Amino acid sequence: MPPFAETILVVFTLIAIGYSAAAFKVLKPATGDGLSDFVFTIAVPLLLFRIIATASFDHGAPWSLWAAYFTSVLVTWASAHFIIRAGFGRDARSGVVAGVTAAFSNLVLLGLPFITGVYGEDGLAVLSQLVSVHLAIMMAASVILFEWALKRDGASTKSKTKVELLTGFLRQLFSNPLIIGILCGSLVRVSGLEIPQVANRVIGSLGGVAGPVALFAMGVSLRGYGIRGQVPQAVSLVTLKLMLMPAVALGMALLLGLPELQAKVVVAAASLPAGVNSWLIATRLGTGQRLASTSMTLGTALAAATTGLWLLITEAIV
Repeated sequence: MPPFAETILVVFTLIAIGYSAAAFKVLKPATGDGLSDFVFTIAVPLLLFRIIATASFDHGAPWSLWAAYFTSVLVTWASAHFIIRAGFGRDARSGVVAGVTAAFSNLVLLGLPFITGVYGEDGLAVLSQLVSVHLAIMMAASVILFEWALKRDGASTKSKTKVELLTGFLRQLFSNPLIIGILCGSLVRVSGLEIPQVANRVIGSLGGVAGPVALFAMGVSLRGYGIRGQVPQAVSLVTLKLMLMPAVALGMALLLGLPELQAKVVVAAASLPAGVNSWLIATRLGTGQRLASTSMTLGTALAAATTGLWLLITEAIV
């Protein structure tokens, strides 16, 4: 058995336990929401704060890492948009939802505990370099394409000015707990201040439970979304997410000559399924909610096998 197989089993078993707890009504629905809120607003931001503030980033500037990962995002997003619009005859807003669903890896709730389990603290430090810019870039792309799609579909009665778009984006960005955690960690790192011992232990205690609680909460959430139709479209998007995106990431990692650990992390990150962000964006656009929900559920279930496959391929090539 490959050394990472046990981590894959643990990660997806925790998700399955959360899903089962919700399915058999062991927990009240509000409990799952509460766990998700705790993970998103407290545990993960503190974990990111601690990583950014204290981790040793000895892999050099992350430009090549970002180039490899976001090239895979761009190729996958464009492919998904084209397939949904040209292949299934959907509108522009559905194309945006498809792009987000196929290219927005679940780097936080799933990625943080998964990468830590497979590659340890060094891998987590590399992933944090992706996470530090991932949300901002994906949010910016979503906001811009959201406005374009509304105009394209004739669903917008009033166009927003560039200033309104920018202020709205910045408001969303800087009110996000994950971004706040990253920025605070960066400030501590740049200032050279040391985190007091008591505070460090408290942060470590809360951040330390982020992984397992996030996976359990993710399982509970998946039960609420589930498979809601549009399976052929969802299968096409899941195929792009789980097969095309990591393939492009691996090709770019080799082309750019990424160090071994960076290459492994970027491929693993690209191979992860989409998270709840795709459904949230679909809800905001007012279309594609069933597509996003079905894709997210199917993708998470299939990723238990495909992510392991990509880790094997990367181990053999890099």
